[in-house]
Amino acid sequence: MPSSAGIRKTSRSLARRYRAAWRDTLLLLRDFYAPLFLFASLIVGGGWLYYYLAQQAGEPMATRAEAIYAVLTMVFLQTGGDFPKTWYLQIFFFALPVIGIGILAQGLADFGVVLFNRKSRSKEWEMAVASTFSNHIVLVGLGHLGYRVVRQLHEMDQDVVVIELEPRDDLVANLRTLDIPILQGDATREALLDAAGIQRARVLVLCTQNDNLNMQIAVKARSLHPDLRVIMRIFDDDFARALEKQFGFNALSATGMAAPVFAATAAGIDLSQPITVEGQALSLARLDVSPKSKLVNLSISQVEQHYAVSVVLLRHANGRDLHPAGDKRLAANDTLAVLGGPEQIKRLVQDNSALVQ
Repeated sequence: MPSSAGIRKTSRSLARRYRAAWRDTLLLLRDFYAPLFLFASLIVGGGWLYYYLAQQAGEPMATRAEAIYAVLTMVFLQTGGDFPKTWYLQIFFFALPVIGIGILAQGLADFGVVLFNRKSRSKEWEMAVASTFSNHIVLVGLGHLGYRVVRQLHEMDQDVVVIELEPRDDLVANLRTLDIPILQGDATREALLDAAGIQRARVLVLCTQNDNLNMQIAVKARSLHPDLRVIMRIFDDDFARALEKQFGFNALSATGMAAPVFAATAAGIDLSQPITVEGQALSLARLDVSPKSKLVNLSISQVEQHYAVSVVLLRHANGRDLHPAGDKRLAANDTLAVLGGPEQIKRLVQDNSALVQ
């Protein structure tokens, strides 16, 4: 019998796939707007023209709506009235099915090819998918660290758009199975940041190995989105502290470059480097309780028992409690600090982001 954690993971995976499929469908409809518009124009415009010509030919239609309906039925080779006697009205009966079905057939054929061949997307298609994201995370640099950070964020149900100048085929293939768009190009270019939805994003994560490049991208992104949170990889500890003080960037130095730390910071959680206690890796995590979180109104005892963590601090409207009492209940906007393993903290974070059903 599957565990409750396994069921939750499966349902989250299905939800992500449904969201991706819905985005794809919207994009397909947008891309094939032209043939749909052309077909509708043919029906409405042809109906108005047929109404006018029928009046001139002495074989009038009762209303324009009836003429439009007649043209629609002609396209599908079904007519409800008598065959007209005037030659130019007869042309409608022969030409409209050919033109209308031709437009529909071409549009549906193209739609079907793209719909059932989603894995072979072009660069333009990746940008189109990214254009549907909002309140997401933009990550630059798909190296070993960047790849692990993306996987961690995906497991935390965070929407991510990736930018990489020279993406490796194996990493790209793995991420595309997760429906994560990957834009290839230079992230210092404003056009590429726009394509990644930087103005709609909430966080920018910079994982390249070049400190100067990370700085250039961060400054460019902030010029486009002044309120954007920026988290960057910096190899020099002193430089990292200076960036945080001067620009407000979350600069993680080489000593803090574990992928879970990057992912947690991007998701809005403070997470310490893990320590090993009797063979188990434990981290201290601090998070703010979301107003629509599943954690709201849970007691401290329920949190500790359900998530297998230890609550070490609770900050609320009336102050803060170190090791709060078990019957104390969480409220929206409380701050919670817990000690636990990576899987336990990840489940806690996921439920904090999830909406109450």
